[in-house]
Amino acid sequence: MNKVDNTRELIIQTSLALFNKKGYSQTSIQDIMKATGLPKGAIYRRFENKNEIAIASFEYSVSIIWNHFFEATKSKVTATDKLIAMCHIYKDAVNNPPVDGGCPLLNTAIETDFGFPELHDKAAEAHNHTLIIIQSIIDEGIRSKEFLQDVDSYSLASFLFSTIEGAVMASRLSLNNEHMLHSIGQISILLQHYSEKN
Repeated sequence: MNKVDNTRELIIQTSLALFNKKGYSQTSIQDIMKATGLPKGAIYRRFENKNEIAIASFEYSVSIIWNHFFEATKSKVTATDKLIAMCHIYKDAVNNPPVDGGCPLLNTAIETDFGFPELHDKAAEAHNHTLIIIQSIIDEGIRSKEFLQDVDSYSLASFLFSTIEGAVMASRLSLNNEHMLHSIGQISILLQHYSEKN
């Protein structure tokens, strides 16, 4: 069994908070050294450069989000309840997001449009995987006849995910969670519309 490198984990977790709040381009190795209290050598023994740290930190942030999704949905029975529970992870996007600094997927997607293709690809991969998670829950609802049989699960998953990401941005920009709460409310109405019980 591999021994956990606590120093490497410290670098990843500390860097995640810095990257997600300050941005990748505005975070330096010196910032990471200061925040971790580690000398440069301790960092470069574990990572070749800042890009490697950013990728490891992003992958860690995504695992946090997916773990929140799992915890939020594991006790829910219906697909609707699971989808709404996933939305509620971000209900306090302003003060208490799952990852400090907001949604790492949204932040990374915006910052890596140009200049860091490796991280952009990681963000795109995480986006696609999250869509698959949401789509699988919708498909589950279709199979159980909770949702209408002609529901386009991929299209609906894309809409739900895009709505929540947009609501996170609007809430954090305005420092007001009302945008997230409005979005969750409208998603609830939409899911009722797609229900076989209508």
